[in-house]
Amino acid sequence: MLKIIEILFGPRGTKTTAGELADKFGLELRGDRAAIVRGVAPIADAKAGQLAFYSTEQNSSAFKILPIDVLKNTKATVILLQPAQIKDAPAGATLLVTDSPRGNIVKILGEIYKEKARFGIDVDSHVERGVFFRSRKTNYVGQYATIERGAVIEPDVKIYPGAYIGRNVTLGRGTVVYGGAHIENATIGAECVINANAVIGKNGFGYTRQNGHNVFIPHVGRVVLGDRVSVGANTCIDRGAMTDTIVGDGTKIDNLCQIAHGVVIGQECFLAAGTGLAGGTVVGNRVLLAGQVGVSNGVHIGDDAEVGAKSGVFKNIPSGTKSMGYPAGVGMEFFRHYAWLRKHANKD
Repeated sequence: MLKIIEILFGPRGTKTTAGELADKFGLELRGDRAAIVRGVAPIADAKAGQLAFYSTEQNSSAFKILPIDVLKNTKATVILLQPAQIKDAPAGATLLVTDSPRGNIVKILGEIYKEKARFGIDVDSHVERGVFFRSRKTNYVGQYATIERGAVIEPDVKIYPGAYIGRNVTLGRGTVVYGGAHIENATIGAECVINANAVIGKNGFGYTRQNGHNVFIPHVGRVVLGDRVSVGANTCIDRGAMTDTIVGDGTKIDNLCQIAHGVVIGQECFLAAGTGLAGGTVVGNRVLLAGQVGVSNGVHIGDDAEVGAKSGVFKNIPSGTKSMGYPAGVGMEFFRHYAWLRKHANKD
């Protein structure tokens, strides 16, 4: 029964050919243009009818280069690889040659496993009068989704069942909002992905102590996301108190992150799961914050900086540096301190 369910409802690749992929993505083809591709698999596990890739690219330390024997012994029908590896490919395999297999496999996955197009406003959704659809026929609104009047929905936007879109929200062209997400007081750019149960545009944790009591500070700012921003499941991005909370183009935010009021994040950043940024934090462009990094109020992190997992950041971090630890310091200093502690602990 489970096998039947997997066959009927599991991910299914769209049938294509090596020639069609080569033409679409500008790849050099060696072999059979008519070779059928029904899916993509890791090169060590691929079977006949599947496409796999092999690459020696190492854009970050997270990318491991597999032994060349994995390429030599693969059963994949079509292999995406670099020119230098052509000589090691199995005889009879059809090859798609490129300088960047990692970059092109992303495009091919998107082509083969693209989701079936969805359109239309479900009768069980709640769309108030005064919602402005710029191209209603290209939009999708699922069951029990709510869109309040004053919201602006650009073309090709998909809003999945159970999502909530408030009055002061604009969703840019091609943006996808998954079930359970809650968005208000926000302007979302084009081609963004808001994953399940993310909360964007609610009030921040802003209080002042008056006469011995904690008094809430009203928030009047917004959240502004640039284009191609991804927001992970159960992540919260608070609206600004008096200024906007801003996330730049291309930034990717993982699950379970907290972005407080008035934070400014630059372009093309990565924030891994569990990261928390306190109010007023400013993050530059192309910054990498690893899992469960915590950043204190008002800290500035420069362009191209990296901060290691579980670090606590209490002071500004210069551009281009690698930091780690609690409190976070220069990466090599952290490892020297750790080595010193281990050395002297062993003496005891």
